[in-house]
Amino acid sequence: MVKTALLVTLEAKPGKEKEVEQFLAGALPIVQSEPATIAWFAIKMGPSKFGIFDAFPDEKGRQTHLSGKVAAALMAKAPELLAKPPSIEKIDVLAAKLPD
Repeated sequence: MVKTALLVTLEAKPGKEKEVEQFLAGALPIVQSEPATIAWFAIKMGPSKFGIFDAFPDEKGRQTHLSGKVAAALMAKAPELLAKPPSIEKIDVLAAKLPD
């Protein structure tokens, strides 16, 4: 069952939009290897605004993800790709519908 989540918003630097898209798409195989990451979405919210929404069964799963490879890679690439630091919001999930 999903109890916790993260909503990360990213603002690409001018001219870096495609690179942000490629970074996010390239993160999928890493996230697929994280058993506690129940759901993960890389999203585009506007021409230069992107996001990640991911969900976890508990706080331990969320913390494992936050200390994992995708988070480390994002923080390493942030100065090059992003106009400002990522906004990372910890969210409590009240209800969810996931595939069986």
